[in-house]
Amino acid sequence: MTFEERAKDLVSKMTLAEKIAQMQYEAPAIERLGVPAYNWWNECLHGVARSGAATVFPQAIGMAASFNTDLMFDVATAISDEARAKYNEYKTFGDTQIYQGLTYWSPNINIFRDPRWGRGHETYGEDPYLTARMGVSFVKGLQGEGKYRKLDATIKHYAVHSGPETLRHGFNAEVSDKDLYETYLWAFKYCVDHADPSAVMGAYNRVNGEACCASKTLLEDILRGEFGFSGYVVSDCAAICDIHQHHHITNNEAESAALAVNNGCDLNCGETYKWLKTSVALGLISEETITTAVERLFAARFRLGMFDDDCEYDAIPYDVVECEAHTKLNLQMAEESIVLLKNDGILPLSPNQNIAVIGPVADDVTVLLGNYNGTPSRYTTLLAGIQSQAKGKVYYARGSHLFDDEVHRAVERPLREAIIAARHADVVIMMCGLNPSLEGEETDNYNGSAGGDKIDIELPPSQRTLYREIIKLGKPVIFVNVSGSCIALTEQDKDCHAVLQCFYPGAMGGEALANIIFGKTSPSGRLPVTFYKTTEDLPDFENYSMENRTYKFFRGTPLYPFGHGLTYSEITEEPIDENTVKLTNKGPFDTWYSALKFEYIPHKNLCGFQKVFLKKGETVTIKFDREG
Repeated sequence: MTFEERAKDLVSKMTLAEKIAQMQYEAPAIERLGVPAYNWWNECLHGVARSGAATVFPQAIGMAASFNTDLMFDVATAISDEARAKYNEYKTFGDTQIYQGLTYWSPNINIFRDPRWGRGHETYGEDPYLTARMGVSFVKGLQGEGKYRKLDATIKHYAVHSGPETLRHGFNAEVSDKDLYETYLWAFKYCVDHADPSAVMGAYNRVNGEACCASKTLLEDILRGEFGFSGYVVSDCAAICDIHQHHHITNNEAESAALAVNNGCDLNCGETYKWLKTSVALGLISEETITTAVERLFAARFRLGMFDDDCEYDAIPYDVVECEAHTKLNLQMAEESIVLLKNDGILPLSPNQNIAVIGPVADDVTVLLGNYNGTPSRYTTLLAGIQSQAKGKVYYARGSHLFDDEVHRAVERPLREAIIAARHADVVIMMCGLNPSLEGEETDNYNGSAGGDKIDIELPPSQRTLYREIIKLGKPVIFVNVSGSCIALTEQDKDCHAVLQCFYPGAMGGEALANIIFGKTSPSGRLPVTFYKTTEDLPDFENYSMENRTYKFFRGTPLYPFGHGLTYSEITEEPIDENTVKLTNKGPFDTWYSALKFEYIPHKNLCGFQKVFLKKGETVTIKFDREG
């Protein structure tokens, strides 16, 4: 029998109560039918997360900066190897608990429409085409190509979701059909068409008045109807109870659960679906509709090989976790995620000089890890990377606290140590920016009522003070901005000899940054988002119109445009025809290089990209393929 036929047969033997229980993410065992307990919630945004030791790759926004779909596929394949290896061990206990299964709630393919959104670094940036191409590679790498699915990938959050974080449980995103299809849904359709993702996760918010996890328009008409999606839909966590508690569309749990399932949301992360028995009794939903949802869920479990003994992935050994090959791959992705924004010739830097490394993120492990992260057993902070390769003296000073001015008289004041370090150095490497506590999900340590979102795109005040005091010394400064989003770097672009953007770079981040600064590797990352000059460039955060947003529609002049990124070499591009370009490396460095193709419809629009490795003096001809 097919997986679908086996699912129908098994579900036909279940009682209504048993079926309803299987629609909740903590699905209990049905011992009489040989069904073990299963928890559907797992995370692997940039490595297996919340499940012990794992290879932690750069945050999603950093991987997007690589513009390297082949490398993204390899990374996702490594992640799925580690996930399967862990599952093979966990299932020996007789069941799987949270973060121990095969159904992963990644990737996040929302559009990073506004740099103030705290969760934007979980995405692949502001462009739907880049997002779609990277998403397809990630989904394919997770799911594999065997008889069985290696993992289930879940593209999220469907749809029109990008803050504000504090309002997400009751927010109504109002969008035109043009913005809906051209921007917010484009990557979802592309992934469905090209990667066949197993699952889609609904968002918390409403779109044009309909709750995303219970929207006939989004789920039935568009996702299953227009897009032809045949997998299962899962709610974001507690999103179903939001329907009555915050959206006020329904009156109670039974009505919310029925509305969601009737419109195609099969699985509930939360507890609201336990009210479905009441929904049936009240005539709000039929048992047949519930049966259809459960059949989708069990077809997925059969497709993952959970009930068979011939699954090829059962043989993946635990030794793949953080293996040497994955560490090497991690280093390459970290190197390709770093973007050289400005260089007056100071880079690559001679390691023989005396160097001052200054800044509150230099020795901060959290900036390596981002969020939704695993736990690396080995890692290299940015400071440690410089220390390991420098041959001269390295003076380190934190220089400031991350965000507080810290005026209390009993609190450490590290500014003077930074000035002393800079005085003794030939060159200063300043490492400033954010860490995941300053941009994230719902709550954070700094922005208060903004709830994970940023209130502006400036460096925190304490770091601005530090920066200006160091610049006064007149030393050559290499500025490394560490963040998951755009920061206004107008002063740094004017004052500093070089500026680099280091997105949260994973466990190998320190070694990768050192390799670039000292010239072992030529930088090749490109910005997946626009870097604006000031917060005043941005429209109202709560307005979901794409007017004056992203490189496509921004009417001003950015500091660094989408797609900007320098190398240490000189690459020339010679168009051959509309879809073909000849690349020549005329510089002194071997380097990776991303060629981008734009069209005007009438706005500027990325429609192709390809990344190649060019040795010095080498010429290659590439052909853009929009379908990727």
